[in-house]
Amino acid sequence: MKLFRFDGGRIGLGIEDHYYDVTDALGVDTQAWPPVQMVQFIADFAQRSPGLEKHPKTRPVDFASLRLEVPILWPNKLLAYPVNYVKHGEEMKSVNRADLNGFFLKANSSLSGPNDPIVLPDLPGREIHHECELGIVIGKTVKNVSREEAMGCIFGYACLVDMVVRGKEERVMRKSYDSFCPFGPWIVTADEVKDPANLQAKLWINDELRQNANTRDLIVDIPGMIELASRVATLYPGDIIATGTPEGVGPVQRGDRLRIAIEQVGEMTLEVR
Repeated sequence: MKLFRFDGGRIGLGIEDHYYDVTDALGVDTQAWPPVQMVQFIADFAQRSPGLEKHPKTRPVDFASLRLEVPILWPNKLLAYPVNYVKHGEEMKSVNRADLNGFFLKANSSLSGPNDPIVLPDLPGREIHHECELGIVIGKTVKNVSREEAMGCIFGYACLVDMVVRGKEERVMRKSYDSFCPFGPWIVTADEVKDPANLQAKLWINDELRQNANTRDLIVDIPGMIELASRVATLYPGDIIATGTPEGVGPVQRGDRLRIAIEQVGEMTLEVR
């Protein structure tokens, strides 16, 4: 299945080639604050999803006509792992590694969707780089998860771009500007991804391939990331983990078009402004 948000916070469900608006069937108030409607659906997914496409208040939609929005707008946490590919560490001449330094946080407000531009801050002389990553969505409340349990905690996956201003300020600040975490275009449920440890992820700038790597080359693999994060913080439904970026990071400029694609997950094309 695919879960997506569209047209002002409505919730959609994709089953094979059929797409549905399940907002009214779920009793969702799209104007409610805070906007945790998708998080609530993920938390209750096992109980609420069976037969949802046949609910009398569910309606089919023309997917091509929808304006997709960021699938999760208000997660409890947005975690990210730095330097999680050896070659990326080499290109950055970094002494940091995900297995040594653990994770950091990005501001939730940096999340943006597949139809939102990446808006560069006015920082003359500073380089702003793209980072192609797989986004992991947690599906249950867990603490101190073992490696063996970790994959069962995953709700689904999405494409994620971790934008960053290069410099000496704290990493969290340089990565937390508004629109610095494009995420989407939807969430693919975990059962749809056959082998998350063998996914090819690519990123282009203006049709030039910049990044091309496979999740099998992660330093801290997916179960390891969940195990480590859950030792520190309770993970909740809708929490997002960014897996780290491979080599090939580089600067973006206003007017660029950025495209990210991850097999079995999806792709997004974003304008840089």
